[in-house]
Amino acid sequence: MSKITTIIDIGSNSMRMVVLEKSSRFAFSLINETKSRVKISEGCYENGGNLQEIPMQRAYEALKSFLNISNALKSRKILCVATSALRDAPNSKVFLNRVRTDLGLNIKVINGEKEAYFGGVATSNLLHDDDFVTVDIGGGSTEFCFVKDGKIIKSISLDIGTVRLKELYFNKNNLDGAKTYILDNLKKVFNLGVEIPSKVVGIGGSIRFLSKLIMQKNIYPLDAIHGFTYSVKQEQKLFLDILNTKTVEDLENLGVKKDRFDTIKEGTFIFKTILDELKIKTVVTSGVGVREGVYLTDLLRTQNHKFPANFNVSVRSLLDRFQICPKQSAYVGANASKIFDILKPLHNLDDKYKTLLVVSSKLHSIGTALNFYKSNDSAFEFILNGLNYDFLHSSRVIVAHILKLSKKSLPKEKDLEQYKELLPNLETMQWLAFIQALNLAINIDFSRPKVEYTLDDNILQLILPNKSFLVKSYIEKLEVPQKLFLEIL
Repeated sequence: MSKITTIIDIGSNSMRMVVLEKSSRFAFSLINETKSRVKISEGCYENGGNLQEIPMQRAYEALKSFLNISNALKSRKILCVATSALRDAPNSKVFLNRVRTDLGLNIKVINGEKEAYFGGVATSNLLHDDDFVTVDIGGGSTEFCFVKDGKIIKSISLDIGTVRLKELYFNKNNLDGAKTYILDNLKKVFNLGVEIPSKVVGIGGSIRFLSKLIMQKNIYPLDAIHGFTYSVKQEQKLFLDILNTKTVEDLENLGVKKDRFDTIKEGTFIFKTILDELKIKTVVTSGVGVREGVYLTDLLRTQNHKFPANFNVSVRSLLDRFQICPKQSAYVGANASKIFDILKPLHNLDDKYKTLLVVSSKLHSIGTALNFYKSNDSAFEFILNGLNYDFLHSSRVIVAHILKLSKKSLPKEKDLEQYKELLPNLETMQWLAFIQALNLAINIDFSRPKVEYTLDDNILQLILPNKSFLVKSYIEKLEVPQKLFLEIL
């Protein structure tokens, strides 16, 4: 695969492009994302599915701009797919041939099942969940992909979409007809014979925007849509409030943006009907979808479209991009694990915290790239915004706080206030911050010493080979959690 790759997804309502750059075999990062609401399917469902001239021209002009961006970023490979609008349109070849002839771009029209599969590949690799069904609401269709134990077991596409329902039902004020149409289509999902999980991973602009409204309403502390999770029962009122709006002003009062006025009610109606009918309890919001699925299917073509076990693309990408020494990273990660284990009789923390501590240790030096004197604060921001994939929001916030708070003194309650709902209690954070601070003090001179640890009567003994005055002085300055004493031998 090329180092820089462009993926373009032509949907019924929006055209989107991502440009991704590889940093090592399986690691990559996003370097550009562009969206244009060209509404290529506008008017087609009222005209036998045929694409109309003005929407096609909008899409053509947007594609030219997309290709300009791709070329400027020196992308060597372009993968372009089209979904519902083009696969349904009898005259789609008119658009496809023009783009191929004028722009030199080959558009691959994918079927609905493939579209659903790409969503499943993206979410199963880039979200921290193993059992769910994806729901990807587009302008012309809605895709479902069932994932069990991290593996895709079934995919299906239904002709339910915001633009389709708007033209066929909402514009005619026929909401009963829209409801019947959705329910009739959903019978195909039940006929698949697969167990329907209680968790939905939501893909697509309508679902993401609903999540943004929920985050704003609840004053959610982390500004990250990917991985945001909410209870369907607790947020029913917002869904109903949107569906009960009569005017644009009503939508504005709920926080709906101008570019969502035309399809937010249709999207909410579709999503709520699906959630109710499938008896879904939890929604996890996905910031990735078809585009990332296309990319990962290519990147992981020899891996059954799945990352290797224990591989995290966000961690690897940060290590690559900040050029962190592999030996130093491996050492501090392993040493953090040792200290955590030896102190377990005192802190009694779940092993999930050890995993996060190891990640934090490996990434501890990334902040120096921005400001050596504010390294911890810089690292905090990098982590909050950089651990995008395969991390729970709470995990991302914990890792960032371990980095920020690993100082000579233990963290206080006020240090946790802003993100309190996503963090464990103060005692837990004090233990994690202390272990990180001790770990870094031991390797302050980058010598990677082979330390032996023993715990006896609440005394942690550190047997340091070739005791360094610098290392010893840094360790002695550390404030330790209650019940613990340090002894350097």
